This record gives sequence, C-alpha cells and structure tokens, in this order.
Amino acid sequence: MDGKVKILLVEDEPVVQDVLKRLFRPRGYKVKTADRGDTALVELEAQSDFDLIITDLNLPGVSGIEVITKAKTLYPEVPVVLITAFATIDSAVAAMKAGAFDYLPKPFNNEQVLMVVDKALAQKRLLQENRRLREALDDRYGFESLVGRSDAMIEVFELIRQAAPSTATILIRGESGTGKELIARAVHHNSPRAGKPFVALNAGSIPTDLLESQLFGHVKGAFTGALADKKGLFELAHQGTFFLDEVGNISLEIQAKLLRVLQEKAFMPVGSTETVEVDVRLVCATNADLEKMIEDGSFREDLYYRLNVIEVHIPALRERGGDLPLLIDYFVDKYETANSKKIVKIEPDFIAALEKYAWPGNVRELENLIERAVVLARDGIVDSSLLPPSFRQKSERGRDILPSLDTGVNFQEQIQAYERALILQALEKSGNVQKAAAALLGLKTTTFSEMLKRHKLR
Repeated sequence: MDGKVKILLVEDEPVVQDVLKRLFRPRGYKVKTADRGDTALVELEAQSDFDLIITDLNLPGVSGIEVITKAKTLYPEVPVVLITAFATIDSAVAAMKAGAFDYLPKPFNNEQVLMVVDKALAQKRLLQENRRLREALDDRYGFESLVGRSDAMIEVFELIRQAAPSTATILIRGESGTGKELIARAVHHNSPRAGKPFVALNAGSIPTDLLESQLFGHVKGAFTGALADKKGLFELAHQGTFFLDEVGNISLEIQAKLLRVLQEKAFMPVGSTETVEVDVRLVCATNADLEKMIEDGSFREDLYYRLNVIEVHIPALRERGGDLPLLIDYFVDKYETANSKKIVKIEPDFIAALEKYAWPGNVRELENLIERAVVLARDGIVDSSLLPPSFRQKSERGRDILPSLDTGVNFQEQIQAYERALILQALEKSGNVQKAAAALLGLKTTTFSEMLKRHKLR
C-alpha cells in the first residue's frame, strides 16, 4: 500500500506510540492516536476511512476487546491487530473471537509487527476487491451466485449477457461440478422469462422408463401405478425455462420426442392422444462428448444442432487462474451465515494446500470442503488440519507423473494426459496468456492454439 494508508493506534503508553509511529513513518502511513478506549470509540464513530486499527488490551475508559468489537461492527473489512503485555491464552482467544486479525505480545519485534501489518492490509485489499468485483458483476450481469474474475469466466459472463434475452436454445458444457445449473439460472434470471417458472431435471438420475413421464407427464391408466393424470416438467415450465442436465444420458426414443418439442412446441403425455402445446426456453447441459456419441449412433445429429444453437463452455476450476481466492472468500461468507459462525483467520497452509490441488470435483468439491472447514473450525481459525483424509489422498495421487505398469496402460491415453497436464501448468504459470504459455513450452503460438483446440481447453 502507498502513503494513503491510515492507521488508528489505540495505546496509552507514549513510548509505545512513539516507537510504532517511527516504525510506520518511512512507509508514509498516517497514524491517528488515542490514549483511551472510549476516545477510540469516538474516533471510530467520527472517521470511517481507517485502513487498520492497532489497539492495546488494557486501556483507560473501555478495554481493547470493546474497541475491537465496535470496530468490527462498524467496519467489518478493516483489520484489527491487538498488542498487549498481558500475553495469555485467554486474552488471545477473546481477541480472536471479537474479530481481531492477529495478536502480538509486548515486547514486540519490529519486523514481526510490520509483517503482521502487511498481511492485515493485504487481507483488507482482497476483501475490498472481492466486494467490488461482485458489485461490478451484479451491476452489469445480475449474477448474484456467480463468482470469478478470470478471463475464461468473464468470457462466460459476457456470452450469457448476450444470449439470455433471446429465445435461443443453449447447451452448457463442462466437467462435473463446474456450476452448470448456476449458469442456467443466470440465463433464466437475465431473460424476459425471469418472472416465470425455472424447472430443472438431471436426466442422469432418472431411470429411462420413468424419464418420459417426468418430462411429458402421463394420463390416468397409462401404466401400472398411474392412478391419476400428472403434468410433466415441460408443461410445468410453460412460459419459463426448462434446464435439462445430463442430456447425453437420454435414450434415442426420448431424444426423438425432445426434438419434436423443440420443432413443434408440442408433445403428447404418456398414454394420451391429445397434444399439449408449450412455450418453453430449453437450456441443456452435459459433460459427455456428444460429437463422439453422434459418430457411434447414440445421439441424434438433428437434435444436437437444435440444442447447440449457443454453446457455453464452463472452464474447470484448475483453468480459472485467480478465481480460487474469490471462491474461498465467497463460500466462507456463505457458510459463516448458514452455520452462525465467525471465521477470523484462514491460515496460509490451508490456502497453500488448496492452490496445489487439481480439483477433479471442481467448484462443487471446493464448496463442500469449505463448508466442512467452517463447521469444524475452532476459535474461528481454519488451517490445513481441517482438510479431510480423502483430500490429502487425492492430492498425493495428483502428484504422480508415471502410471503403474502392473496392470498395463493405454500408451496413447497416458501421453495425451501428460500433454494436457503440461498445457494446464503452462497456462497457470503464464496467467492464462496463450503466447506466454507457448513460449514456456518452446512451441509456436499456432501450434499451441491447435493443442488447446484438440484438448478442448479454449
């Protein structure tokens, strides 16, 4: 940070005040002092632009804990550091529970103080940046649940912004756990159909013999157990949006009926001879290779072209350079509220472990892990001990370069997997700048671009 940093120093010992002011002076920090706790409360009420608060524990007037509590109530993003000669476990825990960023005992080491101050100011910058990015994305796109600032995600947001107002069918593609339903909901809520129903179904979780009835409904007596007429999801989604996930799992027979809905905006419920007309915007999703399925005859080519009017590719989490800190912050906030807990600190070892991980389960896996950490955190501290054993095992497996030859391997598949891993590593190290990534691998930009296309990493 530059010389505009403003610090409120609450300390009743003039010598300590003088030492800290001298320590911060070369950095250009502006220091406002208060020698009483109640005076500090008045300063907090009167001035709202402090970047950092440093307070003693034992103060005339009111205690340092009360100063921390008041500061975090008024300005949640402003970090507070407690410095005290009474270095006890109880006071440290009380300070952390009140919302202190860190706790330093007297006599303090100048370098240690500067290190803690730098970390505190860095945290404030990150929190403010996260808030600004969310506000900017909400203002521009209205995507309350979508978090990201990577080029890949901004491209997705822009595509949705353009496609949402239309009536075009959208095919969302991406690995499992990347948030395809969130994208579908963003499409719906940014469309003229926002006030109408949003209906979702995962076709992969429904047996084929029941899926037709789920989609199109049935009449009484259509099959054993059909004791009354039942509307299908297409009818329930009339004038709204129907999100059909795992569309690659549906049978050829149901594919033909789905094609009719798209072409004629009509269908017949199971066992009925009457046509039901519907006005539904269809959004589908899959992680299957539909092109390969067309080649082997398991997916209709004519349906593919009707579904794939606008294709939205959701990048895997490992491809979203820079988004991990935003997502961690978002999910911590979410599960703090859901579980009535306060997380006061996330240790560097926890962040480091997440940054090294390959995330095969993508954002869904990250969300589940953060929820677990928030629930199990003690005294508001999240560290690597809260990571589950399964995470560590998968992380260790992810470091293996060569496969075991005990049971044989597919040579070409292993070469392709290794090539893909090198590409992803180069993209990560280059901040997703393709020209720089190609240079890291000693490749021409055109060659690298073709490799990206072959591995479907665009």
